[in-house]
Amino acid sequence: MPETVTNAAALEIEGLRATVENKEILRGVDLRVPVGEVHALMGPNGSGKSTLAYTLLGHPRYVVTAGAARFNGTDLLALRTDERARLGIFLAFQYPVAIPGVTVVNFLRAALKAQGKEMPARDFLRALDTEMERLRVDRDFRQRYINDGFSGGEKKRLEILQVALLRPRFAILDETDSGLDVDALRTVADGVNRLIGPEMGILIITHYPRILEHLRPDRVHVFHDGRVVLSGEHDLARRIEREGYDPILNQAGALAGATA
Repeated sequence: MPETVTNAAALEIEGLRATVENKEILRGVDLRVPVGEVHALMGPNGSGKSTLAYTLLGHPRYVVTAGAARFNGTDLLALRTDERARLGIFLAFQYPVAIPGVTVVNFLRAALKAQGKEMPARDFLRALDTEMERLRVDRDFRQRYINDGFSGGEKKRLEILQVALLRPRFAILDETDSGLDVDALRTVADGVNRLIGPEMGILIITHYPRILEHLRPDRVHVFHDGRVVLSGEHDLARRIEREGYDPILNQAGALAGATA
């Protein structure tokens, strides 16, 4: 018999299918990530991992054709993007966009206000400075325009800074490790580790296992051809590091054939 799930606070995806420009990318995604757990979604480039992230946050280019996605029992697909954010879903982008003319400090204060988490200016600046120091970000970062002229590492630090201040119920980190050198990767991973706790669920999307040397997810899922094809413990990521994806995908195919 299947294991009984008792924790209702979770991101739950069932049979999710979605198209981009009339091409089907998601082909029946089934995934459950409880709040309080860290899951890694791994897979080769082009497997549809980022499409899943954008679909869950309601990007208009990604059209859901079947299936369901719920958070804490609420139908995500029935909500606008801003409503999904207010529900507590956060997406850290693989390629954060620049917003010239909008400073980091003003952006973060506006984001907190939109989430109903506004705080007095002195408390906000104290919290901001604390998190910036932890992420090894210079103080002048506060007055710079969002991602305008930022290095790759600065962009990813800003994404984690947003998570640290907004404290969403569920954070999707899309390729947060891409383009980072060893030191920046360790700093970002340390920032993610500080966020881990019973009040937040985290889904880390990546195709390289290297960030998982600094993080230990509760579950690892392999994504291929628009669906989850295999799930396991942390040692599954180590297997991918040693063997690459092909043997893992062959195993998943054999398992699927045996149960068909």
